Amino acid sequence: MTSRAPLRVAVAGLGAVGMAVVAALEAGLPGCTLAAVSARDIEGARARLARAVAHPVPVVPVEELEPLADIVVEAAPAALLPDIAAPFLRAGKGVVVLSAGALLRAEHLIALAREGGGQITVPTGALIGLDAVAAAAEGVIHSVRMVTRKPVRGLVGAPYLVENNIAIADIREPLRVFKGTPREAAIGFPANLNVAVALSLAGIGPDRTELEIWADPALTRNTHRIEVEADSASFSMSIENIPSENPKTGRITALSVVACLRKMGAPLRVGT
Repeated sequence: MTSRAPLRVAVAGLGAVGMAVVAALEAGLPGCTLAAVSARDIEGARARLARAVAHPVPVVPVEELEPLADIVVEAAPAALLPDIAAPFLRAGKGVVVLSAGALLRAEHLIALAREGGGQITVPTGALIGLDAVAAAAEGVIHSVRMVTRKPVRGLVGAPYLVENNIAIADIREPLRVFKGTPREAAIGFPANLNVAVALSLAGIGPDRTELEIWADPALTRNTHRIEVEADSASFSMSIENIPSENPKTGRITALSVVACLRKMGAPLRVGT
């Protein structure tokens, strides 16, 4: 029996998530190999990578990644998603997208994937239960409601708060700062609510999913609670995520990407 060649993985972005994915690939992820890396600061990225990996890995601009890899993990600022994803999708390759909110402003990427034979994968990220939501969506989902509560430092500076003059730095009680849909939140909180967009894409869409965002000075973890009513089941889920070195991102987000890559080459795959 012939063995399959390892999946060549590129990582775009070397923040908390990108570096964690690099570390996992370097430690050994069956069926995968780290093929290339991209970051806005090329020289800085080379220095960081030299301390993290034992063998030379190309560090190149975003536009030079595609020929070097079979799949790219997008762990970069949301505005860069089209530049990262489009070349891979045109070539019929894969893109693991963490900036799920940016997909709502770049829906042409889905058409590119369809035309080129590529695939966009949105990992579970900081949520639980997306398998259950996706299964329920094969029937009829009546409603999906999500309430997100975050430490103040994880929300400070969000464009929605700045534009609406909502000051949260000195609050002493929980404050609801947003009520609306994931589509609206993706614009107002581009670094915070990719998780809500992922939930909406798995379920009834970014315009029917209900979302509340609370800033809570007593919290040290990002918390999410989801309630789903469907013709197949009624269920609720909650999770408290420990922040990474980036307070806007939970540690489990990077682990979700690693689990996603591990599934791609695994002889046994558990989950939808």
